[in-house]
Amino acid sequence: MTQGHGSTVDGVLRRSARRTPARLAVEYGERHWTYEELDDAVSRAASVLLARGLAPGDRVAAFGHNSDAYLIAFLACARAGLVHVPVNQNLTGDDLAYLVGQSGSTLVLADPKPAGRLPDCVQVLPLRDAGGSLLARLPDAPPYDGPEPRADDLVQLLYTSGTTALPKGAMMTHRALVHEYLSAITALDLSAGDRPAHALPLYHSAQMHVFLLPYLAVGATNIILDAPDGDRLFDLVEAGRVDSLFAPPTVWIGLAGRPDFATRDLDGLRKAYYGASIMPVPVLERLRERLPGLAFYNCFGQSEIGPLATVLGPDEHEGRLDSCGRTVLFVDARVVDDKGEDVPEGTPGEIVYRSPQLCEGYWDKPEETAAAFREGWFHSGDLAVRDADGYFTIVDRVKDVINSGGVLVASRQVEDALYTHGSVAEAAVIGLPDARWIEAVTAVVVPRGEVTEDQLITHVRERIAPFKAPKRVLFVTELPRNASGKILKRELRDRFGG
Repeated sequence: MTQGHGSTVDGVLRRSARRTPARLAVEYGERHWTYEELDDAVSRAASVLLARGLAPGDRVAAFGHNSDAYLIAFLACARAGLVHVPVNQNLTGDDLAYLVGQSGSTLVLADPKPAGRLPDCVQVLPLRDAGGSLLARLPDAPPYDGPEPRADDLVQLLYTSGTTALPKGAMMTHRALVHEYLSAITALDLSAGDRPAHALPLYHSAQMHVFLLPYLAVGATNIILDAPDGDRLFDLVEAGRVDSLFAPPTVWIGLAGRPDFATRDLDGLRKAYYGASIMPVPVLERLRERLPGLAFYNCFGQSEIGPLATVLGPDEHEGRLDSCGRTVLFVDARVVDDKGEDVPEGTPGEIVYRSPQLCEGYWDKPEETAAAFREGWFHSGDLAVRDADGYFTIVDRVKDVINSGGVLVASRQVEDALYTHGSVAEAAVIGLPDARWIEAVTAVVVPRGEVTEDQLITHVRERIAPFKAPKRVLFVTELPRNASGKILKRELRDRFGG
């Protein structure tokens, strides 16, 4: 193998395998992999992929559920110089065809069940649970002995969630992701002694790049789960096998709402990470009251930056429950106006980034790349304020700010007020077209008890400026979300804006 400088994604695993070869690296179901075994499996999987005629730089899509095979496939692509394209396993039809086609993927690694949804024209290799699958081919494949990829080579196309427009593929290099791993390790206090469970989809950048790969870098033992099942998670915590968990606010809300949340022995859970969407302050307060010894970390960022940009640590929460913290090791950030000028502390503006963690732009989208990268900074689309101590608070997405009667209203502030009502299980606030108000502040609420529209409007008016209160409240049984837990406000606007 031609040796490089080692600043590669697969190099993260290689170093851990040499340092602690016999330590258990990954558990998935009944399968267990030591670091040495996992590294060997990755090398053999790289040979399997290249034997299919692929060449460095080719895109390989991954369309499967959480598993050890999914992880091995990603690392094998990285080792072989291929560009991994994680695809939301829930996609169907045109959305699925768009990602596979737009990325130019020449092979799709897929679990057998979702593989049936793929376009007929694509080449498919089963990940697992099928004859001739990637996992089944490993014993007969030789270890990879080709050239190492370079640090500046592309390793992944991370597609944005597409909550406001068609997804864009953020072009991530090995160097960018390795920088992001070090940022995550230092900001989130990750260590080899932690016992993390990885229950969120591995196709999503937060679970893969903020937790699983950084934990492999430090040599921890990682349990991969199919989904964030409350029974399984609580059992693992009570058995002393899991003490660290990342989940979006929707999952934490669901765990806290379980009847046995108050009675199970969860004292073994030491670290709780939340992110991917905004955590309502009232929900966080309830969690902290129930588990006072649990260290909470707020993780914020977006796909284009790998995705971790800021962290609010457990000793920083008091008085800042609505903050997303300060920038991580390799990220610089500013808050600017629409001319790109810095705004005063405490004044809302767009948060922009400069970092070695940033993507190289959007795959085959030069206009969108030019619009996002201006004057040497990446424009995030998030509206934020920064205080004198360097803490950021995300006010909203720029596109989610509501222009009501010529006054700008941040939907998050209204949502936080709604969450203080005991009969509100979930809430999303959007602006809908209105002849009088331009956009009418509208709350879409999942109730947990008997409550009326007038009661909720009155409740909000008593807590924030009355002009910010909803003009309407719409009740639904559930809110549309993507797999990372983000509420799809675009779908709500389309559904109720007609």
